Amino acid sequence: MKKPTKVLLFYNPNAGNGVFKNNLDIIIDRFQKKGLIIIPIRADMNQNRLNEVFRHMRIDEYLKFIAAGGDGTVHTAVNAMIGNNIDMPLAVFPAGTANDFASYFDLPNRLEDMIEIALEEKYTLIDIGAANGRCFVNVLAMGMIVDISQRTDPNLKSTLGLISYYLKGVSELPNLRPIPVKISCTEFNLEASIYFMLVMNGRSAGGFRRLAPSALMDDGLLDVMLFREMPIMELAPLLLAVMTGQHPVNKHVVSFKTSNLRVESEQLITMDMDGETGDKLPVDIAVLHKRLRVNTRTADMEGSIW
Repeated sequence: MKKPTKVLLFYNPNAGNGVFKNNLDIIIDRFQKKGLIIIPIRADMNQNRLNEVFRHMRIDEYLKFIAAGGDGTVHTAVNAMIGNNIDMPLAVFPAGTANDFASYFDLPNRLEDMIEIALEEKYTLIDIGAANGRCFVNVLAMGMIVDISQRTDPNLKSTLGLISYYLKGVSELPNLRPIPVKISCTEFNLEASIYFMLVMNGRSAGGFRRLAPSALMDDGLLDVMLFREMPIMELAPLLLAVMTGQHPVNKHVVSFKTSNLRVESEQLITMDMDGETGDKLPVDIAVLHKRLRVNTRTADMEGSIW
């Protein structure tokens, strides 16, 4: 079989405050020296552009797909790949504000190191979450945590990081209302009033590094956490516990692992998937087990892929 010589680069021009695009020539040069041709696609977070590219490209000519940007860029890239049944390794250049997916694999932030990993053939097979026909790589969330993220000033996020969510959460406490949900999964059925819910594939999201401390991206399971209705005075300490990863043992948190679940509610609730606005409930959530190959520092599969 003829060796592929092309690499598709899907890059966010605004990533890293717009600095990443200034390094395109360096990336192209490094790959050309290895006999590989970079085909750049400018990301506008519109999956339709990638859909068009995938429909018209000769997949057998491409060695791998690089997503350069933050978690939103990776989310768009993975959804386009899965939606078009593209089976190529994915390399990630963590150049965005939130890089939780890259953080799981301890991928470097230095450009030269990113390139070195992408030029190697070390791959890890990972799970992808699926919800009503869309995919998520890190997290599906709903409830108060989604509202806080959407209402937090982007400038405050950049300046104060995680503490901005905590401050915003505290300010929202007087307006907090629980939402009724019905959870159905293989393990059990549950009806509860909750403030928010997380369905984790990875361990972190939105910069919170220990949202699901025991989560693994290759175990065929999702880590689910329900934050039940509780006295308001106990919520602020719980938000702080979320920042430090101590929340799974909290008496107001229901946590479990499952390969699939259905979430319903009588209220109109919108989901958030990897920081992007998702669909409304009800939702059927499942795991696509070991569906994606990712370039990593170490590997569970190695060597030529052609």
